[in-house]
Amino acid sequence: MSAVISDQTYSPEAYLALERAAAFKSEFHDGHIYAMTGASREHNLVSVNICREMSLRLKDRPREVYINDMRVRAAESRDYFYPDVVLVCDQPEFEDEKLDTLLNPSLLIEVLSPSTEAYDRGGKFARYRKIPSVREYLLVSQDQARIERYVRQGDHWLMTEAVGLEASMVLETVECTLALREVYDKVLAGAQAE
Repeated sequence: MSAVISDQTYSPEAYLALERAAAFKSEFHDGHIYAMTGASREHNLVSVNICREMSLRLKDRPREVYINDMRVRAAESRDYFYPDVVLVCDQPEFEDEKLDTLLNPSLLIEVLSPSTEAYDRGGKFARYRKIPSVREYLLVSQDQARIERYVRQGDHWLMTEAVGLEASMVLETVECTLALREVYDKVLAGAQAE
């Protein structure tokens, strides 16, 4: 997790007012505002590759894919996040008329960074699980061909993984498949080779 901006606590409404006027992004957890750090080249390429692949496969279907600037609210905890990639299967629902805070994501994807990996696996995932509409959560490595997929099954989450450039990951929620060779295009040696 990134560094807290100040020791002061804020209401969700105060956070949103500050965030919408800020020159940089920050997340909101338990009344505190946390500055977002910049992402590496690999992190950015993996995020863009995933978004591109999903957008192409879902082009003629009623689903929307957003990349790193769509804020998501975890309703029960009133936390706000910026996942690396977000997909919504149903009609998008937003917090207000600004249309910048999604309430009903179906699939959330985080590309793992050394500074955020523990939080993405732990505290952030715990908060994401409180969003009733979330059906799948992906953790994507940026330095090896590896995707972990968590699927909601009632009150439990089932984990599967895909490893290696020849592997693929089936996303049940959106009925599409991500080929790891495409996810890691221009990132890992051999990803471009045919």
